[in-house]
Amino acid sequence: MSTLPYFTLDAVSATTPDGRVLFDNLTLAIGRERTGLVGRNGVGKSTLLRLLTGEQAPASGTVTRSGRVGVLRQTLQPPRGATVADLLEIADALSVLARIEAGEGGEADLDVADWTLPVRIDAALAEVGLGGLAPDRPADSLSGGQLTRVALASLLIAQPDVILLDEPTNNLDVEARAFLAAFLERWRGGAVVVSHDRALLRRMDRIVELSGLGARAYGGNFDLYAERQAAERAAAERALGDAERERGRMERDAQQARERKDRRDSAGRRYAASGSAPKILLGAMAERAEQSGGRGERLAERQREAAAEALETARARVEQVRTLAFGLPSSGLAAGKTVLALDGVTFGYGPAPVIEGLSLRITGPERVALTGPNGTGKTTLLRLAAGELQPTAGTVMLGARAVLLDQKTAILRDDETVLDAFRRLNPGATVNDAQAALARFLFRNTAARQTVGALSGGERLRAALACVLSSAPTPQLLILDEPTNHLDLASIEAVEAALSAYDGALLVVSHDPDFLQAIGVTREVVLSAGP
Repeated sequence: MSTLPYFTLDAVSATTPDGRVLFDNLTLAIGRERTGLVGRNGVGKSTLLRLLTGEQAPASGTVTRSGRVGVLRQTLQPPRGATVADLLEIADALSVLARIEAGEGGEADLDVADWTLPVRIDAALAEVGLGGLAPDRPADSLSGGQLTRVALASLLIAQPDVILLDEPTNNLDVEARAFLAAFLERWRGGAVVVSHDRALLRRMDRIVELSGLGARAYGGNFDLYAERQAAERAAAERALGDAERERGRMERDAQQARERKDRRDSAGRRYAASGSAPKILLGAMAERAEQSGGRGERLAERQREAAAEALETARARVEQVRTLAFGLPSSGLAAGKTVLALDGVTFGYGPAPVIEGLSLRITGPERVALTGPNGTGKTTLLRLAAGELQPTAGTVMLGARAVLLDQKTAILRDDETVLDAFRRLNPGATVNDAQAALARFLFRNTAARQTVGALSGGERLRAALACVLSSAPTPQLLILDEPTNHLDLASIEAVEAALSAYDGALLVVSHDPDFLQAIGVTREVVLSAGP
């Protein structure tokens, strides 16, 4: 077995299409281990994966590859007319075998025929829990969880040495997440996983944190990384504080030295003006003062330079990144107030109901999580609760001001700026009010004038959060559909802190157990698939 790294990055730099530097002078080796890649949104994690696959060239430096690379894409959207065989990337190989078996194969077919392929297909599909799935089945008939399993089966068939996964658990339900984690546990090659899923990151062998300062590797899983990273940040911030205080002390000492020299010079001038000292003595005194002052200035300058250098080194250890932090004003929700009442609600988009005979009541500042497999109607129920859909049977009573934030942030329009979106959704806000609210969500100055269509997924969700959570009067019920899907770990923690302190009611769909625990969910409603 080779012990060489699968990837070696030497002094690598990467930039965005508009020339913005993502990271610089990055040196990293990735071998036969499960590596979790973390970092704030926009730092370049997906770009790093493209550098590893060779889809993108570095701005400078070198990337060396060894072994075969497999990729599990973030978005598993099959093209129109695709089959399971297309998703498995074996359609052409199966066609070769079919031509040979039909007596129509040529010499070229015989040269490339892989007679082990059918057995490997069956074994791979069985391993991912899809035994018996027909290769000619239309891909659009598969659920999201099935698409993920087929993609994993494709990796098993290809048998790469190292696999790259970009946010693989986004939009997966609890069962599919658990399956993916178990798959990675069994994987014997190398793996690089970009994720903010803390449960998945706990399965990693090491964590690599990507930041503007480069890449820093931490042995162990996410919990060990979080502990060490917090301790290192605290130590770096203490060092920065010490350096700032030392720089201030040096400046004060230099100022005091200048003031003492000025007093001595002033006294010397008064003595010279008195006419009582010989000229030769005055000349010697002036020369000594000049030499002493020069030495003092040079020493002070060296000390100031040393203090400035120490301060710059300390600042480099503490990445100067603005973090998302916000609080929610009081909603004024009374403990006994009925916020939402669903009584015998049924709804369907066709003949078969998605939701049937469901009753639910939320009273006061309860925190309710809707859970269950994908396709059981969780998002539909949120839309019914918000009044966006009307039930075909039963009643929905909304007893408090509610705001829905969906996964696709449909409340925003691609052709408007973030500032315009805020003012449209909060018509009572002045420009100053809007700018102040957006600044709390890191849309400061010109950032607030970006068009929504140009935002990344994480930025778009952050803009939607700003518009929804800063509205007046404060909503007494927040309805959230997978609110953390595109946020980085630091932003998730900020959202958790804000929602934990929020005094209104919450109705939340999330497959992230850490998030549900952090926001203090008091009740779980499990939706199950129909017969």
